[in-house]
Amino acid sequence: MEVRQLQTFCILAEELNFTRTAERVHTVQSNVTSQIKSLEEELGVPLFDRLGKRVVLTEAGHRLLPYAEKALAAMDQGHRAVKFGTEPAGPLHIGAPESVLTYRLPEVLKLFRKRYPKVNLFFHPDSQQKLADALESGKLDLAISMSDCFAGPQLNSVRMRTEDIHIFGTPDHPLAKAKKVYLKDLADQNLLLTEAGCGYRKILDTQLASANVRPQNVTEFSSIEAIKQCVTAGMGLGLLPEIVIADELKKRQFTALNWQGPKMSIATSIVWHKDKWMSPGMQAFLDVLKTKLHQATTPTLVQSRAG
Repeated sequence: MEVRQLQTFCILAEELNFTRTAERVHTVQSNVTSQIKSLEEELGVPLFDRLGKRVVLTEAGHRLLPYAEKALAAMDQGHRAVKFGTEPAGPLHIGAPESVLTYRLPEVLKLFRKRYPKVNLFFHPDSQQKLADALESGKLDLAISMSDCFAGPQLNSVRMRTEDIHIFGTPDHPLAKAKKVYLKDLADQNLLLTEAGCGYRKILDTQLASANVRPQNVTEFSSIEAIKQCVTAGMGLGLLPEIVIADELKKRQFTALNWQGPKMSIATSIVWHKDKWMSPGMQAFLDVLKTKLHQATTPTLVQSRAG
């Protein structure tokens, strides 16, 4: 197996299109076909099915993919270790939910860029599960998690801070005016929520299920900004971390309900693969995150196995 073959295989497994793969590896389509064919002949199994104009990863291809990704990631780590030495430099791939990227990272990035101008940062917004998978495969160096339980026995984490979560609406919403709001009060409400896999969505879902409360209607969004706009339009109540709606609360555009259920909060943590080489760039980013995000009231940071 050659490195070029594995690189082409991984990109084709992602794109499932020979033309786009050729563009990404800066070659012609015939070379992509030739490299994949040689790899298949060496392994003695087809890695892709060609179904007319469609390209589909075979079962053997699915089995090979995580090993190919880890092999390429290991070679990339070795390359960076030799090329950049102890100075923070080179590429650094970081994943995070939209809420963290938008509302927590700008000040972090401002300080990091000032201190370490030779590090090239690449940010990947995604769901918690996809971030965990990307860490496992080596596609990401670090992920910032907003979840009390970040999946993956191979992951290490450092807890940075705790974020409060609020159910909120416009000031004229009936429940925004109520002195006390309980779980049962949500039964006849329209809730505007993030997708089911979101960490803070799970907290509310768990409370509703335990109280056997079913809201009148739940509308799911992949965008937190869309939730805010729909709440503004009077379409229902939203659920988001305080950092996301802090400006609107201050300006009294939104009102957080006087929630009487269990307090809702969620941890923000930095996560990485336990076997990944901690490059100078990764360590530098960890240090800056601790400086900017760590709360004085949070217990002393300790490294722990996320699970």
